[in-house]
Amino acid sequence: MVSAFDIAAAAELEKLGLTQAEYGVLATLRRIGAPYRLKPTDLTHALLLSSGGTSNVIKRLVAAGYVTRAAAEDDARSSWVQLTPSGVETAEAAVRATTAVHARLVDRIPERTAKALSEQLRIALAAIEEGVLIRR
Repeated sequence: MVSAFDIAAAAELEKLGLTQAEYGVLATLRRIGAPYRLKPTDLTHALLLSSGGTSNVIKRLVAAGYVTRAAAEDDARSSWVQLTPSGVETAEAAVRATTAVHARLVDRIPERTAKALSEQLRIALAAIEEGVLIRR
């Protein structure tokens, strides 16, 4: 299901020449911190993409100069996907753009409603966490 957040974010990403999947890879690599690299299988799991889908996204990002792909030193069957300096800049610009558009959407919620929603969400999350902790 596509949400207003997804639609608004997609429009911002389009301005940067990115798809949602490309943004997912860039943001994931940026979020893990220096040296901003993961193995493709880790990206596949983190983003809930198919391995073929991840491979296609990585190829597009390599062609754009946002990531490099290098053989893993410890495993000839694997590789590392790493952000380039341009990839770091693009990831940061994309995060700022999507965060700003999300903030503009949330700002439309009346303060009283936002406070009520926040309280209800806090209660719901506490109940969920309690259930998870009890089942362990």
